[in-house]
Amino acid sequence: MRVCAIHQPNFFPWSGYFDKIRAADVFVFLDAVDYPRAGSGGMGSWTNRVKLNINGEGRWWGAPMTKQSQPTPINDSWISNDPKWRIKALRSMQQAYAKAANFDAGFSLVEPLVMNPEQNIAHYNTHAIRAISDALGFQTEIVVQSDLATTKASTELLIETVAKTGSDVYLAGGGAGGYQEDEMFAKSGIELRYQAFSLVPYGDPATFVPGLSIIDFLMREPDWSSFPGATR
Repeated sequence: MRVCAIHQPNFFPWSGYFDKIRAADVFVFLDAVDYPRAGSGGMGSWTNRVKLNINGEGRWWGAPMTKQSQPTPINDSWISNDPKWRIKALRSMQQAYAKAANFDAGFSLVEPLVMNPEQNIAHYNTHAIRAISDALGFQTEIVVQSDLATTKASTELLIETVAKTGSDVYLAGGGAGGYQEDEMFAKSGIELRYQAFSLVPYGDPATFVPGLSIIDFLMREPDWSSFPGATR
């Protein structure tokens, strides 16, 4: 059975996202769907920001985006043309993690990913996620939706994407219930599985904060082969 997982290309996402990549045979970046909006339509979302452990608590950290009309696909959304934000972001990271157990190795991996001059947010995020997946030793095939020439929407888009990757199983995230029509998968001859992910604390238990960017794990855990959580 060939397992396919699908997700929008998030900004340095959390460990559960990477567990989903690890648990799949093929992972598809859903880059041609609309850029997700937060609140009253602002650009802040998981596509351009994430939380880091700053002063002992999870605080937002991310890339500024250019304002754009709605709807706009993720792969046509752009990081602001401000060369200073990357340097400021790295300084914030250094201040937050300078004393972390694996700071040198973690920062060496993440620094060039943050400094990537790419302004297309989909390309920027997919580049970072691929590099981190490689560093974690994953063997998953990774493709992008825009290369698959999909035409459907909603649950039909997921089914179409799974079929185009030659997969038999769709691995849905644990929070997908209520956002998709589960019965449609069986009707299409596709097995539906839900990700069973449980975040295992890492690093120093006294400073552990759940739900943060994968960067937190890379900085705090010297043994990346101990990547937390359940597999398929």
